[in-house]
Amino acid sequence: MPWIPLARIAFAIATHPFNPTSRDDLPLELGDELYIIESCNDGQWFRGYLVAPPSLLAGLTSTKGATLEARVFSGIFPAACVDIKEYLTTEVPLLPEDSVEGRDYGYDGHEVSNPQESLMINGNHRSSQNGDSNGANGHSRCSADSGGRRPKSSGNGNSDNRVARTRSSRSRRNRRSMMITPPPRHPGPDGHSRPRPAAPVPMLKVGDETSSFESEPLVDEIASCLREWHAANLHELLLNCEYPLLDEISSLVHQLDLSRRQLLHGVLTKAELVATRERTVWALVRGNKLLSREIIVRNPSSGRILTGDDSSVDVTTLQSQMSLLEYPPTPSQDGVTLHHLSMEHKAFVGVASEPVTLVFYLATKQNVPISESFTVSLDAQGTPLDSKNLGKMQTLFTDLSSRDATEDMFLVARVYSTMSVVPGPAASSGKGHHAAPSETTFGTVKHSAMNGATSPGKGEQKIKGRVSVLFSPRPKTSGNEDSPTESHANDENLPPHPVPPLPNSPTVTTRDAQQMPQRVTFQKALGVGVLDVGRFVRQDQAIEQIMRIFAPAGMGGGGKSGDGEDWDRLIRDVIESRTGKIEKSPKADRLHLYLRPFTSPDADSLIKATPTLLHNINCAQKIGFSGAPTKPRSDIYITLGNPILPRQALLLHPKLGSSALPASSHFNSLQISLEVRRPNGEKIRDCIFSASNTPGVTVWKSVVVARDESWNQTIRLALDEEDVPSAHLFMVLSGVPHAPTALAWLPLWDKGAFLRDGDYSLLLHKYDEWTSSPISTDSGNGNGYLNQPWRPGDEGWVAALPMGGTTAMVKVKTYLCSTKFSQNDVLLSLLQWRGMKESELIALLKKVVFVPEMEVVKLLREVFDALFGILVEYAKKMEMEDLVFIALVTVLGIVYDRRFHLEPIVDVYAERHFDYPIAASCLLRSFTRLLQDPTDPEISRRLRSTFKVGRHIFQFIAKAREQQIVKEATMGINGGNQTFTKDLQVIFKLLEKLMRNSAPMLVGSQTLAVQHFHAWLPEMAGLVSREQILLVAIDFMDACSAVKGKLVLYKLVLIINYSRSSLFSQPEDRRALTLNTVRWLAPHWGKTDDVTGQWREQVRLCCSVLAAQVEELGEEVSEYIPKIIDSYRAIQSTGRHERETFSLLFPRTYPFPTKNIPGRPVFDEALIELAAILAAVSSIPTGLHLDLSEEDLAKFLMDDLQVHMSILSCDAFPESWLSVHIYQHKSTMRTLETLAGILVDSFLPDPDDAEKFNTELWQAFFTTLLMLVGSDALALETFPEQKRRAVWKVAGDVREQGADLLRRTWEAIGWETGSEDKRRFGVEKMGGYQVQYVPGLVAPIVELCLSVHEGLRSVAVEVLQTMVVSEWTLSQDLSVIQAEMIDSLDRLFKSKKLTESITQKLFIADLIELFEPLSLIPNDPLTVKVRDLLHTIDRFLDLLVAVHNTPLGEAYHIMDTLRLMEFLKDMRKEDMFIRYVHQLVSVQLKSQNYVEAGLSLQLHADLYPWDTTEKVSALIDPPFPDQTAFERREALFLEMIKLFEDGKSWENALDTYKELAHQYENVVFDYAKLGKCHRAMAKIHEDILSGDKLSPQFFRVAYMGMGFPIGLRDRQFIVQGNHWEKLVQFSDRIQQQHPAAKIVVSSEVDSVEGQFIHITAVGPENDLMNPVFQRTKVPPNTKEFLLRKRPRSFSCSRPLPGSDMGRPSSWWSEKTIYNTAERFPTILRRSEILSVSTVTVSPVENAIEAVAAKTGELSLLEKRYADANGRGGGDNLDSLSMSLTGVVDSPVNGGVGGYRELIDDENVAIELRNALRTAILDYVLVLKKCLAVHGQLVANPLKPMHENMMQCMSYIFVG
Repeated sequence: MPWIPLARIAFAIATHPFNPTSRDDLPLELGDELYIIESCNDGQWFRGYLVAPPSLLAGLTSTKGATLEARVFSGIFPAACVDIKEYLTTEVPLLPEDSVEGRDYGYDGHEVSNPQESLMINGNHRSSQNGDSNGANGHSRCSADSGGRRPKSSGNGNSDNRVARTRSSRSRRNRRSMMITPPPRHPGPDGHSRPRPAAPVPMLKVGDETSSFESEPLVDEIASCLREWHAANLHELLLNCEYPLLDEISSLVHQLDLSRRQLLHGVLTKAELVATRERTVWALVRGNKLLSREIIVRNPSSGRILTGDDSSVDVTTLQSQMSLLEYPPTPSQDGVTLHHLSMEHKAFVGVASEPVTLVFYLATKQNVPISESFTVSLDAQGTPLDSKNLGKMQTLFTDLSSRDATEDMFLVARVYSTMSVVPGPAASSGKGHHAAPSETTFGTVKHSAMNGATSPGKGEQKIKGRVSVLFSPRPKTSGNEDSPTESHANDENLPPHPVPPLPNSPTVTTRDAQQMPQRVTFQKALGVGVLDVGRFVRQDQAIEQIMRIFAPAGMGGGGKSGDGEDWDRLIRDVIESRTGKIEKSPKADRLHLYLRPFTSPDADSLIKATPTLLHNINCAQKIGFSGAPTKPRSDIYITLGNPILPRQALLLHPKLGSSALPASSHFNSLQISLEVRRPNGEKIRDCIFSASNTPGVTVWKSVVVARDESWNQTIRLALDEEDVPSAHLFMVLSGVPHAPTALAWLPLWDKGAFLRDGDYSLLLHKYDEWTSSPISTDSGNGNGYLNQPWRPGDEGWVAALPMGGTTAMVKVKTYLCSTKFSQNDVLLSLLQWRGMKESELIALLKKVVFVPEMEVVKLLREVFDALFGILVEYAKKMEMEDLVFIALVTVLGIVYDRRFHLEPIVDVYAERHFDYPIAASCLLRSFTRLLQDPTDPEISRRLRSTFKVGRHIFQFIAKAREQQIVKEATMGINGGNQTFTKDLQVIFKLLEKLMRNSAPMLVGSQTLAVQHFHAWLPEMAGLVSREQILLVAIDFMDACSAVKGKLVLYKLVLIINYSRSSLFSQPEDRRALTLNTVRWLAPHWGKTDDVTGQWREQVRLCCSVLAAQVEELGEEVSEYIPKIIDSYRAIQSTGRHERETFSLLFPRTYPFPTKNIPGRPVFDEALIELAAILAAVSSIPTGLHLDLSEEDLAKFLMDDLQVHMSILSCDAFPESWLSVHIYQHKSTMRTLETLAGILVDSFLPDPDDAEKFNTELWQAFFTTLLMLVGSDALALETFPEQKRRAVWKVAGDVREQGADLLRRTWEAIGWETGSEDKRRFGVEKMGGYQVQYVPGLVAPIVELCLSVHEGLRSVAVEVLQTMVVSEWTLSQDLSVIQAEMIDSLDRLFKSKKLTESITQKLFIADLIELFEPLSLIPNDPLTVKVRDLLHTIDRFLDLLVAVHNTPLGEAYHIMDTLRLMEFLKDMRKEDMFIRYVHQLVSVQLKSQNYVEAGLSLQLHADLYPWDTTEKVSALIDPPFPDQTAFERREALFLEMIKLFEDGKSWENALDTYKELAHQYENVVFDYAKLGKCHRAMAKIHEDILSGDKLSPQFFRVAYMGMGFPIGLRDRQFIVQGNHWEKLVQFSDRIQQQHPAAKIVVSSEVDSVEGQFIHITAVGPENDLMNPVFQRTKVPPNTKEFLLRKRPRSFSCSRPLPGSDMGRPSSWWSEKTIYNTAERFPTILRRSEILSVSTVTVSPVENAIEAVAAKTGELSLLEKRYADANGRGGGDNLDSLSMSLTGVVDSPVNGGVGGYRELIDDENVAIELRNALRTAILDYVLVLKKCLAVHGQLVANPLKPMHENMMQCMSYIFVG
């Protein structure tokens, strides 16, 4: 079936997976991006390319910091599996190399091919990326329907199974993406055709969004962000082994992916959606921070990127928070922040054989309960006893305060097993909680087996890293309130004991019951567990936790409970990690819990807002109030302590006086039964609650404890209000399972008030018929326990004890948590004020201030009613009114306490319950009296307290007045409102008088008045008109005009509060407010010479005022902008500093809220806010109307432009604040549009008044505009995906707007051209004032010419054209422009990495096109000059690109730099030349090439003569001061010498010193420096003699083959290697520089294609005619220095065929000599070979070189062992002995003696014979030295060997 090419490439997304079945198939996964190029005839199959995510393996070879490119695969696939999104063009433009004519180039937005290479892979070749290629991955394959068969692959469809590589980086960069309507054959689905913004750069597409973008922008934002992280950062993390960071990023990616899926599928509730969006936005911020990427501001509530249409205040505020803070700042809570903890029981692991009860509660470190208990009842298998509780074993511990969470707080779990016993006939009990199951004293123990306990796991996660987190105490008996057994046992309908029951308890009357002993149920403790949850509660993260269960030490080994160990103390041992006292519980191993913290002011609202997690959850209340109670509550908590039963303790009795305790066998396992009774003994039913999830019971039984243990159980009593004053607790103590033994009772009401909270010791009375009833019986008076003392100290209790007796007692603790009862007598008296006399009331009101705050809070409404009742009752009595007013202020002071947050409660009271109409006048009179004498110290103190609560004072006044108006209306009274208004005006006038008073003692009162005044006004809204309130506000603010110090700041805060108040929301009110704000703010910002800390704070508050009013501002903008500009300039002059804290922007309160920040960034909050406000007011469309003189207007415009340049340069904020930075670009663009209009209207004089043209002002304007449009922040083409999307959305195409403004303003300052100029240049306006900016603006214009942005580049080229023409017209010379262009390009390459040569040369073609009409004129001189100019610039660009983008290594970089330096020297660009010299020096020093660095530095020194009069200017890069040419050259020479000495290049150092010495001796006559030079040279000569320099190696390198660039092809060099490099190491290094080349062993290669390198080791060529060979006794090091100094000729030799090396006279060889262009050392460490020659070397020459080489070897040995001898010996002599033996004992080839015949050969030149003779003499001298050293070091056993060598020496050289 034939394939049909598509008219345009189609871009599609895979909507269904496709598994390949043939090699041509392209496997698809959901979301794959495809580019379709062909379709089969029936349209059911497509062929195209798949763009896959980049492979991490590509990161191995990528440039550091570069983004990995996508991979590309090709193949065919079904049309049904893809969705076509749009169609693209396929136009490919000509490159500048092909055509220099300027034309519009198109670009492709989708990268079909990799920039390096495109892999065209067939079919299932992609299986290596996707696993199974045969469809085993589970995806179903889509095939064609309607009988359509798979089409065969055509010839151009990669039918062969090979990989084709294509270079397509140019085509990728030169295509344009277009929106074209798809053909009818492949219509896109609805929703994909919505318009997207046009991309500003042809090569990019920045507006692609999915269909969900409008509703959920975060879906696309997350995808974009994750793609960028994967492509740009993931491989670097892996390659750098940053595994902790990688793990953190991985976790973040999973979180973001989950959030994206939740948002995409819409599965979240409204509350969850809001939280997820905010969490996701901050997760994106955190990821970008971790990867050091820019921070993009997204709206936390919607997820969209904030754009230029949003408020600059909002953008800047969010940017600062996201960039500097780790988490979003918590908004100030109006209420008390309460924490809640959800706990779910997951599993119990243990081996208990009985039912288990778990009791959970929160406690302090001292095991004081914080919350009510929560119980879980399980059977022996660990499942709930009630199947309805499956999955519901959870509770919410509510209303925990921040203080609770800050301090240590623990989750405690007590584990009990429920047991039942049948008492035996002789029931007895040993010491302990109970008898063991094997004992018979309790009868039969009933239990069930429990299966499959698992051993505790290791390494479970812990909340707190210490042992006590998972510790649990040892078992102990305790009550279980939730089990079915207990629910019956605690019921009053069943007897608590098998002995005679308690009074009023029914008895068992059936016959079977009388015969069967009654079963007793109790609980046995198995252990306790503790978890530290204090810090966890403050977090926002759920966690699964394991709680270990522990018991007292010894129980696991068979010990018994009840041996004196207190389980309450055990819990403290676990908390404090006292491991010696605890061990693992033998039957309870661990609990699995799930904990989740919450933060909410109210538990009910939390449950309502989180229904999926907390629906129908049980709530365990906190024991006490965390703040002010908002709901009625009346709970009485009783904590059962421990029995006090000392030895010989007695029980009290009304008749017997006292009675002894029962025997310990019957009174050891103690249990208390508790009831709540009325005075007549009637039980109050179902009022006792042992846990939050258990029903109320009438009779509650405790756990069983030993006599020396404590119960430590807390129960809650819920009683009706009328029962509390008369009710009491009745407790019976018994020894299980025996009859009750003793009783105690506790009244709840004492002395007219509820019993005070605290510990009480209750007296134990004998339990019998005399005491079991509460009141007297018929058997006698005084009976009944209510007639008996209930605690020690009561009357008659001591008399009942015999001498020395001790009473038995039980300790209990009470705690009242009630909004109905009080424990304070003053407060109770106040509530009953009607029965008191006036004098008593006066005394009572004076005591109100001492009432505890919590007591007032609990009965707040009743207290208010009492105070207002007294106020109304005693109206017009001054003393009483003032006392009530003071008391009211005191109570309201508690209201404003942050611990309680009672303001809403007071508001509710005032709205619903307040009903005291007469109170208004009373309160006004008292307030007025306070204001009349504010200087009195006592009155001043009261006045300050009143100001703090002024809002509610005025609220009560207003509410009372409203009620009074209604009352007066019913009575027909009129005119009362005038009196009220007058009284109010008196108060406000007194307040204004107070503010104008300058007395120092009133500063505190004035501050409080200013702080709270804004809250008073809304309370008057219903009583006086809005206009009157506005006047009061304005008058009060005017009264504050003279305030000083910190009061100024509070005054500004008051203006902010005015601006944010809904009271002034009407347009006319806002207008009046904004007009007055101008003069209120004027004195506090603007110009200043003293920028103090307070002045800076004033400016910040002024910014906050404008931020609150910016939406309503109009013409006031013209008055604010100068203030903003002046303030910015003043603060900018003080500089910026590193910061450790950050003050939140646009504060509304003072002092400003601050946060600690990491990293010590540099910024200034005031500058940030001023920049944001300037951007905000600049966008107001009213325009800028300044009533200034021309001079002042010019100064303002100059300051404005400088401020905007500062903002664009990121002086106001860090550069990484991406959104703010881009936003400011758009804002500055709007400002420049406005300023351009002013400049054109006011500062563009007629040509006749050209001298009035303000050059500096227009220069500043153009500089700002060019800085804006040329900003790197707008270069979208260089950005990764996420940043590109953000910049485009924030600012759009600002560069296009800027280009248009540049064209208009540049034309505006030009003059009309004549017809001839129009014909020649095609320019309407030119010259005029434009010439003022040549060459000043050439540099920034040239930078714009290099922009990829087509519109901007075209305008810049047009401007450059006019500059060229203007300069030529004026001077007939373009050298100035050429110099500026070279300077600007150099600076541009120095600061930016612009290495895309195609992009950089586009402007050259554009400029040629503009001058094309001129080129048609024959012999036009400007045409020639322009052509030369462009040729020079083109060459310079090539050199810059080569220097800044050298892929071949350091040597080629240095070579390119030298070429560039040569160009700059020709162009006379000395400064640039010098800078590149020092860059070259830095490169050499980095490689430790000190000699080459010194030679590079000499290039700089050679620029200056030895002239003491010529001045040279200072340099910045490198830094040099103003000095003479002599001083500059001298300084450079000294630096060169140091480098030469470091590199041991003695010859260069000596030559440099000699030149310096000549100047010191003959020019400046500085003999001090001359002496230093000679001493330094002497030291160098000594160093030469010491010979510690290691000679470098040299190699000949020949480059062959067409694969090398022209600079290397078929050329050969001598390359200097390191001293340690041999041929193999050097070849490896060259191979690394040219990985594609082949190292060959011969210079003959068969092919000209490819790259071939031939390397040969060479050495410096010695001149045997050198005088050094004619003299003897020349030290070898000196000889080597002289012979190898600055070599230029190098050689390598080989023996000639037929020569005999064994016979010196027949040793002939052939030597190849290479002569180089430069002497070594060189800057490049290489020199090209200029000539090659071959010579024949005679035997004499070979002999000289051989003897000299052997002499050198022996010299090194002699020096080594001589030094060792000087150190005391110790070196091994083997190497010396072997060398000497080979020389004197068994000389190879006859040794040196064989050369004698050559010395006597007269056919040899006399110079060579003398050289050989001299070499042999030197050889003998060195040999003698070696033998002498050997004789000194040789050991005695080897002396004969040494003597033999001496004899051989004499024989060979003497005999």
